[in-house]
Amino acid sequence: MIEKICMVLIFVGVAVGVGIYCRKHTSSVDGFVLGGRNVGPWLSAFAFGTSYFSAVIFVGYAGQFGWKYGLAATWIGVGNAILGSLLAWWVLGPRTREVTHRLKAATMPEFFGARYKSKPLRIAAAAIIFVFLIPYTASVYNGLSRLFGMAFGLPYEVCVIGMAAVTCIYVVLGGYMATVMNDFIQGIVMLFGIVAVIVAVLVNNGGFTEAINQLSFIPSETSEMAGPFVSFFGPDLFNLMGVIILTSLGTWGLPQMVQKFYAIKSGPAVKQGAIISTVFALVVAGGSYFLGGFGRLYGGEIEMTAAGTPVYDSIIPTMLSTLPDLLIGIVIVLVLSASMSTLSSLVLTSSSTLTLDLIKDNIVKNMSEKKQLSYMRVLLVVFVIISAVMALVQYNSSITFIAQLMSISWGALAGSFLGPFFWGLFSGRISKSSVWASFVVGVGLTVGNMALGSPISPINCGALAMVLSLVIVPLVSLVTPKVPFDVDPPHPEGAIDREYVHELEEQ
Repeated sequence: MIEKICMVLIFVGVAVGVGIYCRKHTSSVDGFVLGGRNVGPWLSAFAFGTSYFSAVIFVGYAGQFGWKYGLAATWIGVGNAILGSLLAWWVLGPRTREVTHRLKAATMPEFFGARYKSKPLRIAAAAIIFVFLIPYTASVYNGLSRLFGMAFGLPYEVCVIGMAAVTCIYVVLGGYMATVMNDFIQGIVMLFGIVAVIVAVLVNNGGFTEAINQLSFIPSETSEMAGPFVSFFGPDLFNLMGVIILTSLGTWGLPQMVQKFYAIKSGPAVKQGAIISTVFALVVAGGSYFLGGFGRLYGGEIEMTAAGTPVYDSIIPTMLSTLPDLLIGIVIVLVLSASMSTLSSLVLTSSSTLTLDLIKDNIVKNMSEKKQLSYMRVLLVVFVIISAVMALVQYNSSITFIAQLMSISWGALAGSFLGPFFWGLFSGRISKSSVWASFVVGVGLTVGNMALGSPISPINCGALAMVLSLVIVPLVSLVTPKVPFDVDPPHPEGAIDREYVHELEEQ
């Protein structure tokens, strides 16, 4: 117990120390929100990866989909690495950096407002972000608190409040630079931690070959396939594809993810960041889902509902509870790293969006830079409090699985923004009406599915919303007035600072 407590205290001390060190970068709005748009490839790649993977992935998704699909769940991690990381960086990275510089946009709503010349679109996007980032944040608290309860016997409420307080301190102090520097440190912990845990779990089950052998004899409730949980595509390929689409394509339209491209240094840094981010995703996401694939070996020990179905969020904690105390301490720091990095990214995105896109010039006129920074810091604290309260309420509500909360959030956000953001970057013939149509479909489909009692699973609903967003935007733009935009200006000088022009010329 002393070892575990010491590891957590050291982790918290480093996080707060980084926040204090990074205060010098927070004297301007651009510095607080984007680190001055001068963040290197390693920091940017780790910030992208650690914001992508949190306790939601490690505890919620790895447990649930490892149980459902066995070792085939590893394909989700592969999809996250190839589609969600590598292709996102290659396709979106350079263009996002160039266009957001040209439009002087620091947030996704600001991009929509400037790109489509519409203040109402900017306000609507900000409102969607604020509302639907909260359930995602609540899901992050949930996953971490389950592991803390297993390791320390602490009440759920204490875990939520403690994590919220530490995140508040270092993000309020150091802004975006504190977030990415902590992400880098936390990412290293995640890489080593996930490998150590996989090795330990396999050793506990007699080694890799013996674990596979035991898993091959377990039947599936939904398939007559022999050895369904060691098969290449598992017992339910259709729903597995839905999970891959939701968790991989979603990064292309999530504001907290694409914002990493706003802040990166230059074109070469984007290429380097793509490789680093992909390797990180293969190890962390691929490793998490691979680990979850062995969850069925603990079928007699995990927590069950009254209906006889497993409590998915208890699967990974049950697997880890058999490990030595030192390894449990490493796991706690691993999941704390993943969760706090994601939480810090979410609260910074939400507070900056509310300040710059809703309050500035709409509620408070002639807002000075100093006042903008003050509002962002205050709203950051408010957002953390609201999401923590929701996490506490959710703990005793009917929404018991982490994956449901994440699916709702990702479905609404990426289902609304993916099409308008992607097509807005690459086409000068997109209409304002098509953006509104995407917003309505993304939010409407997600909320409507919830209101009807989820006739479609939240995961498949979210995946459908993303695909529809990509299709609806160009189709509606064919029959509605376009908002003209030169996606490839002959020379960006005058619209972009001279230093960036020089970088482009060198490339």
